[in-house]
Amino acid sequence: MATTNHERVGAALSLLSQGLAPFVERECVAKYGQAWVEALAANEVGFKVSKNDAQFLLKAMWDAWNEVFRAKLSQTDRTYVSELRDMRNRWAHQETFSTDDAYRALDTAHRLLLDVSAAEQALEVDRMKQELLRTRFSEQTRQRERKAAVAPIEGQPAGGLKPWREIVTPHKDVASGRYQQAEFAADLHQVWRDEAAPEYGDPVEFFRRTFITDGLKELILNAVRRWEMKGGDPVVELQTNFGGGKTHSMIALYHLAWGYSPSKLLGVEAILAGARLAAPPKANVVVLVGHMVNPGAVQTKPDGTKVRTLGESLHGN
Repeated sequence: MATTNHERVGAALSLLSQGLAPFVERECVAKYGQAWVEALAANEVGFKVSKNDAQFLLKAMWDAWNEVFRAKLSQTDRTYVSELRDMRNRWAHQETFSTDDAYRALDTAHRLLLDVSAAEQALEVDRMKQELLRTRFSEQTRQRERKAAVAPIEGQPAGGLKPWREIVTPHKDVASGRYQQAEFAADLHQVWRDEAAPEYGDPVEFFRRTFITDGLKELILNAVRRWEMKGGDPVVELQTNFGGGKTHSMIALYHLAWGYSPSKLLGVEAILAGARLAAPPKANVVVLVGHMVNPGAVQTKPDGTKVRTLGESLHGN
């Protein structure tokens, strides 16, 4: 299952705390004695103290730098501490991380861990860095391939191509003849009624399975800008051929409008971070699926109101 940038930064912070804890405790005990935690947290009000927490360890290193750590580490290491404190605060506040931001956080944590001789944790963070680089390289390769795929094709198709059934394996439902198209068709009404399959109804699973095209990316950014009063079009008309992704796009906006954290939605976090947009606020959502509105039937609301027109239907919801 794919990992988001926010999850990568969280994992790096966990490894950072594991690597820093023995080093910070050893140096602070030598200076302040066994009550070093209380000594460093004496002036803190409402600050939750844990000697194994990255927030406390980084703050302790910063506050006691001149007295304790200056003789052990370099000024560059102090810069690392400052940068990681900022990264940790962004992570704790569920802010978005672009791929570049996430790589920088991992790289800085890796460098500081090496300098405090936390080799085991440094090695694990380095593995995470390499995985992120491979992921970014794969994404760039796919983008180049997509651009090449839409270029004009000249000449005749190559001969000797294998049949598709020898290259890809159909899903078990398809191969067994039990496939039901209705179960996999995007249906905004089912999503709204919380009756859709997880592929559409669960925001995390939906974005894990969604390839964010340039068009969907622009639609998301336009909507978020509008919600945050930073521009964006108030009315958007989706025009595609049948099966072009209109319903899929509306479901994407539906999940975002409920204020779900972008850090949990694969692809969304990096998009917003790249556009320097924060997580969108929760919006008031109205869902109207045209084919579910019967113009010849009168709907009776729970309070007894009779709904006969589209305008009344919207007002009633």
